[in-house]
Amino acid sequence: MSEAVKVERAGAVAILRLNDPSAMNALSPPVKAGLQANVPPLLADAAVRAIVLTGTGKAFCAGGDIRAMTNPEGRKAPAVRTRMQAAHAWARALLDCDKPVIAAVNGAAVGGGLALALLADIILASRDAYFLAGYSRLGALPDLGLLQTLPWAIGSLRAKEMIMLNRRYSADEAAAIGLCNRAVAPEELMAEALAAAEEIASGPRTMLTMSKVMMKRAYEASIESFFEREAIAQAITFGSDEFSEGVDAFLSKRKPRF
Repeated sequence: MSEAVKVERAGAVAILRLNDPSAMNALSPPVKAGLQANVPPLLADAAVRAIVLTGTGKAFCAGGDIRAMTNPEGRKAPAVRTRMQAAHAWARALLDCDKPVIAAVNGAAVGGGLALALLADIILASRDAYFLAGYSRLGALPDLGLLQTLPWAIGSLRAKEMIMLNRRYSADEAAAIGLCNRAVAPEELMAEALAAAEEIASGPRTMLTMSKVMMKRAYEASIESFFEREAIAQAITFGSDEFSEGVDAFLSKRKPRF
């Protein structure tokens, strides 16, 4: 088998591609190992200004690899906890990283694949894609943060319906409820995702980073704590070279060069 996770470069944009189409890019041990190996270097690379997360073939990610769940020893609590801790390391890194992440959902996003998409900041979906929780069919708890990120995206009532009734959403339905930003023609998906990533990559890094950090904290803090953090974040942003360039460009009536 070729690399289960591939990294491609397009200027300041890195494309992180799940690459096991024969298994619908399920989160098999090789795919999870590929994410674990590739995510930290991408996040540490100053030349990477944005990341596009996508899949090869007709699926984005079909979720957990059921074949890897048949070993009784692997289903015992210590083994499960060890696996989850390894997965949480790269999942949290994607969710918390300074770099904007765009999910280009090219097909089925099921179970862990749904959770993976929701680690991104922006989700674009092919009209051939669909979103499905799937966990209730197995009796498994939703993981990779889905029980937090899904209510963040679509609200508590819709999230409960999606988890408890295992409702499947088409790309257009997903866009209508806020599960993705928009649905596009399949042949336009990567071009749209790369255009968005390139626009972000050429933007003011400090402002975008602090905006991402503050929006995540919006779900965690009281308004008093939020305002305190906002003041600190704004002070950092106002002190950045990008803000100086933005002010100068505005006053000079020209496009800023970030």
